Amino acid sequence: MTLLKRYVVRMFMSLKYITANVVDRNNGRIVASASSVENALKSTLECKRTCNAKAAAVVGEVLAMRLRVEGLENGQGRGIHVDVGKEIEKKGLQNRTKVWAIVNALKNNGVKLVLENV
Repeated sequence: MTLLKRYVVRMFMSLKYITANVVDRNNGRIVASASSVENALKSTLECKRTCNAKAAAVVGEVLAMRLRVEGLENGQGRGIHVDVGKEIEKKGLQNRTKVWAIVNALKNNGVKLVLENV
């Protein structure tokens, strides 16, 4: 069974960290992931702030780079789906700038996104 929305972006935010994953919905496998928990990312952030909009943008850039390495920046022709409204609703309005920072970083780094509920 193939799904029309095969690849989707999922975001997780805590008070300290931000994580973004791209999930293959056919088998539930995470195909690419980036997080501000990673030491390589933590060391590049100024003032070691791992959960602000700048950190979210860095997480989005790293995720885009990892998708390019995997050859999935186009989502095998269908794009990678992001339900922005659902992500903002789940994370709360105070985190909407972080959600948009990740989405914009992915778009600016060449990932073909299909935005829903904008």
